[in-house]
Amino acid sequence: MTERTVVVGAALLDTDRLLAARRSAPPELAGRWELPGGKVEPGETPEAALVRELREELGVQVEVEDRVPGEWPLRPPYILQVWTTRLLPDSPDPKPLQDHDELRWLTRDELWTVPWLDQDVPAVQKLAAGWPT
Repeated sequence: MTERTVVVGAALLDTDRLLAARRSAPPELAGRWELPGGKVEPGETPEAALVRELREELGVQVEVEDRVPGEWPLRPPYILQVWTTRLLPDSPDPKPLQDHDELRWLTRDELWTVPWLDQDVPAVQKLAAGWPT
């Protein structure tokens, strides 16, 4: 069996909004939007990786909630798993500190107003399908 590296994405929710982050690097991804997150390091749980990545990339403190069902292939050996997260009450507002140049809170009606990275589209579709109405 080949080794897989999990990349975790955060569906960072704030009542009825989802945070989207626009990539600034690498050049082939710049300008496209994603769910923020990153690679799970050896010995790290996906939940711990999300907390660390969101602190590094956005300067926020989050609570990890539930895994979104499914996983999506990236370039080998990477696979994407997405978890819902919420800002802790004492967390600062998110800021684009690493790998991003803009952040947007999107309502359900605004989800498709940004050009998502191809690999994030199925996860965003799954989130939209389960979004409370």
